[in-house]
Amino acid sequence: MVASSLFVGVASLVASITVSSALTIAQINGNKFVSPYNGQTVANVSGIVTAKGPDGLWLRSTVPDYDDSTSESVYVFGRAFATNLTIGDAITIGGKVQEYRSNKDYVHLTEISSPVLQSKGSIGNRVKALAIGKDTRGPPTEQFSSLDGGDVFTVPNNVSLISVANPVLEPHKYGMDFWESLSGELVTVRKPTAIAKPNNYGDTWVYGDWKVTGKNDRDGLTMTDKDANPETIIIGSPLDGTSNPPTTKLGDDLEEITGVVSYAFGFYRILPKTAIKVIKSQAPTLPSSTKLLSEGKCSGITFGAYNVENLAPNSSHLPTIASHIVSYLTSPDFLFLQEIQDDNGPTNDAVVTANLTLSTLTAAISAAGGPDYAFTDIAPSDDQDGGQPGGNIRVAYFYKPSLIRLFKPNPGGSLDANEVLSGPTLKFNPGRIDPTNEAWKASRKPLVAEWEIVGKNGTGDGKFFTVNVHFGSKGGSSSMQGDARPPVNGGVEDRQAQTELTANFIKSILTLDKQASIITAGDFNEFAFVKPMTTYAQTSGLKDLDEVAGIKKLERYTYLYDMNAQQLDHMYVSEAVAKKAKYEHVHVNSWTDTAGMVSDHDPSVAKLYVCG
Repeated sequence: MVASSLFVGVASLVASITVSSALTIAQINGNKFVSPYNGQTVANVSGIVTAKGPDGLWLRSTVPDYDDSTSESVYVFGRAFATNLTIGDAITIGGKVQEYRSNKDYVHLTEISSPVLQSKGSIGNRVKALAIGKDTRGPPTEQFSSLDGGDVFTVPNNVSLISVANPVLEPHKYGMDFWESLSGELVTVRKPTAIAKPNNYGDTWVYGDWKVTGKNDRDGLTMTDKDANPETIIIGSPLDGTSNPPTTKLGDDLEEITGVVSYAFGFYRILPKTAIKVIKSQAPTLPSSTKLLSEGKCSGITFGAYNVENLAPNSSHLPTIASHIVSYLTSPDFLFLQEIQDDNGPTNDAVVTANLTLSTLTAAISAAGGPDYAFTDIAPSDDQDGGQPGGNIRVAYFYKPSLIRLFKPNPGGSLDANEVLSGPTLKFNPGRIDPTNEAWKASRKPLVAEWEIVGKNGTGDGKFFTVNVHFGSKGGSSSMQGDARPPVNGGVEDRQAQTELTANFIKSILTLDKQASIITAGDFNEFAFVKPMTTYAQTSGLKDLDEVAGIKKLERYTYLYDMNAQQLDHMYVSEAVAKKAKYEHVHVNSWTDTAGMVSDHDPSVAKLYVCG
């Protein structure tokens, strides 16, 4: 009864609408992102059912065209339609070609909607997955799309749309083209490796046994200049209703994965037949403590930097942050901290001071066996620095008062603009950089300070300047595999303006004294090889400490996001500080599973010469 009613349905469809008949699936998909038959009704489309999901099935052509740019499979959307069909069934259908996306910022997914069954042939046909791999067909490793101008971080971005330009697919050159050319196909990923923690839905980024670039020592893929790793793919929700594990970690080896290639929520993905399974994890589970130990004098001062992620006095992760500082950073002489919240955290009231937050953290550090740090910060104006509403996040400094002290303390207020005076020295110590400038709207203001090393007799023994930064967020960015090309790098204009203000302030110190010792550190929310960070280095005259210390490019990461190990947290130093500099990133949060992560950033530690 069901089958006969479907046949009647297609008869009436043909009678009322002009139908493109006897098309192959490859013809329907075409060799572009958007089908040449989009919006048209088609009939006599033949294929074999390769997989079923909760809302439809996937159909593979029985007459392949052997063109790598045209997928031989397609998604057929219709829950009731799929109910009475089985994997391995040979069927002929009609329906409407549709380009679906749930958000205008995404790429379309080609599907056949309102399907009707015209005929059913043989059953139990063998369904073999297409293996993706180094000895078959693997994805390109550097470029995402022909519309990116060779760099997904080109400025300006969002200059074209895939949905409008609809370029011809070049699956051997561009990652998005590769995955699009396999849309709807049943594939197998052999020897998959997890390269990020799963998101809240269990979706997990992987690569298989194909060629990759950017592989770091943990088997993740590190983003580098003009290479954001398009050879990766998300493993999404299993088709059998099971759930992917929430405990997957960076570098985990997984069982072989078979599923269908699809697109949703801004990314190409494989919907696996069943949940992924971890078969081996990296060792050691967590990194060892830093080997950079203080000499207790200006020739070897240790500097740590840590974005402590919305830290309030009652934060559950505060004791672990303290433990990290003591056990993994080995209690640096000096700390750059970001995301310190006010004394009642996200309660949105007039409270802006963070003395309780900072003193609670210092007490926890002391209780964990660390030193009794002194601290300094400048409270922001209420609700003016962005971050979690009511939290009034700001940057702050911790320091060992027996070794380091502010030089002639004279703190500024939240709206006081610091100046460089002859000497060079600071008008306010500590003070903020041009805090009323429009560039800092709803963003943290850098905290600049001047310090001296306490000598054996209590006299000054070396002086240095610091700038603690937390530039504007990447909120508003589009997906790396989204419609906008190059992808939208959210907030880049604000960060460019913030960079110029901060870099020019530093430049004014070096103009008066080219031998001045200057260290800037924090969460720059940008990559070192991308404008505005290239502007920062060029204008300020500072050197990227990763370069100075010779850290391998693929080990420069402090943050996991989507498919990439990446670096948003940096330290830059002046020429006087660069001599004998040492630097490490301590991956206490990148390497753990989600439950063990206490911040979304890794801390870093440096050992520097500041005897100038």
